[in-house]
Amino acid sequence: MTTVDAGGALIADSLTVSAGGHHILTGVSMLAEPGRVLAVTGASGAGKTSLLWTLTGLVRPESGTITYAGEPVGDRDSAVAHGIVLIPQDNGVAPSLTAYENVLIPLIGTGCGSEEAAERAVDALERVGLAGQVEQLVEELSGGQQQRVAIARGLAQKGSVLLADEITSELDAANRERVLELLHAEAWRGAAVVFATHDLEAAGACDARLHLVDGAAEYIGR
Repeated sequence: MTTVDAGGALIADSLTVSAGGHHILTGVSMLAEPGRVLAVTGASGAGKTSLLWTLTGLVRPESGTITYAGEPVGDRDSAVAHGIVLIPQDNGVAPSLTAYENVLIPLIGTGCGSEEAAERAVDALERVGLAGQVEQLVEELSGGQQQRVAIARGLAQKGSVLLADEITSELDAANRERVLELLHAEAWRGAAVVFATHDLEAAGACDARLHLVDGAAEYIGR
């Protein structure tokens, strides 16, 4: 497993991403620093998800560069090697597996030992309030609970960079607050956290904000 590089920042420089002949992102630059939470805001279709997918190597930019701790991030393999973890908006959990298995299996797949993986999986599910659903099939869980399984899966990986895409959208007020606290806890651990959200109140609690408008970006504040 990748350990956090306390001196490492995730930097995107002039990213342009196109699909179907149209620009989705145009010249977007951003800085995600260890120990801080960066909110990425914007209307639906502004490019928030495309930015996160590009940062994690799932989408290749037409131009521009991505680096972590000064090293290039050129594809998904290099993103994984640098400990860049994505919690996707659509959660991506396997309905036929238990909550525990959904968190455990990716950990083992990245080389985490079975005993440590088991401890991490149980701890992460407890942290998101699912201690009572550890052995329950995901298909039996509510939408909000499934989203929390996906969040636990991301937290358990203890990455250097955590990218979270609209992960509070299915949650009630109490669990929304819990998850925001967990994102900040990841920053306190030393990770660089990027949180894409349409929730301006949640964004206001972050350390910095990047606002997207039709694929172009501007910093709002720190």
